[in-house]
Amino acid sequence: MAHTTLSDPRVDAGTKNDAVALRGLTKSFGKVQAVKNLDLSVKPGEVVAFLGPNGAGKTSTVDMILGLSKPDAGEVTIYGMAPHVAISRGQVAAVMQTGGLLRDLTVRETVVLTATLFPGARPADEVLERAGILNIGDRRVGKCSGGQQQRLRFALALLPDPDLLILDEPTTGMDVEGRRDFWNAIRKDAATGRTVIFATHYLEEADAYADRIVLIREGEIVADGTAAEIKNLASGRTVRATVTHLDREALTAVPGVDSIEERGDGVLIHASDSDAVARYLLTATDARDLEITSHNLEDAFLALTSSKGIS
Repeated sequence: MAHTTLSDPRVDAGTKNDAVALRGLTKSFGKVQAVKNLDLSVKPGEVVAFLGPNGAGKTSTVDMILGLSKPDAGEVTIYGMAPHVAISRGQVAAVMQTGGLLRDLTVRETVVLTATLFPGARPADEVLERAGILNIGDRRVGKCSGGQQQRLRFALALLPDPDLLILDEPTTGMDVEGRRDFWNAIRKDAATGRTVIFATHYLEEADAYADRIVLIREGEIVADGTAAEIKNLASGRTVRATVTHLDREALTAVPGVDSIEERGDGVLIHASDSDAVARYLLTATDARDLEITSHNLEDAFLALTSSKGIS
């Protein structure tokens, strides 16, 4: 499926004005082509969610942005520079799913030690406060929860005061409260103008915190736009109602009906013309408690990243 850009075109020649520019990016592992001629531009200050199912090519793309692997073809530039140059200048930092934290050090000792790697690093207490863990600075890392350790990785990423922050599944293993607190810290920091690109399996995070969502399937971008624009690609709506005696054959004949699910005395109808379905139910049946809902981000994600995609 072709790359669908939903709002103003963002893919351009890839200049120094882009925070990240990917041009014709291709990466294979043996016979498996993980990334296929991918083009993407991210402007400074954007918060971009990079979404796709397992094996879609997200991690392979992130690894190439971070200079952890080289593309077979194409180019990656960060603020007009090669990844290793931008990283050496402290313009890029990352919060990954896991990382080599030393369990016997305290939180503050970990930050102070890591700060020695960056000339002009931000003060330890400043990044701890911005990550929301200043109050546990004296706690040993091994005694921290998974969410607290992820916040510590966030604090470490802030030390060089990067222009670009990459987050790869940063809240995996966190509970609901931990995820919310982590994202509040990220969003507050992003409000200063930092560019953020994050990959996540939690679609509600993308819906709540991203300015823009990029969907990837089988190594190719299939949609690119705001959360509202992405949702609109999953055409149709869902009609729910309680119906005592349902004539399934008659309902199927209503224009726009795509599928019907019966659940006890309730019915769930997916339809491209929800108004026609509602009129039928209200005039030809004893339907009550009728409700019409639009598709959510999960519906769009499944439709766009399935093997068939949206035609």
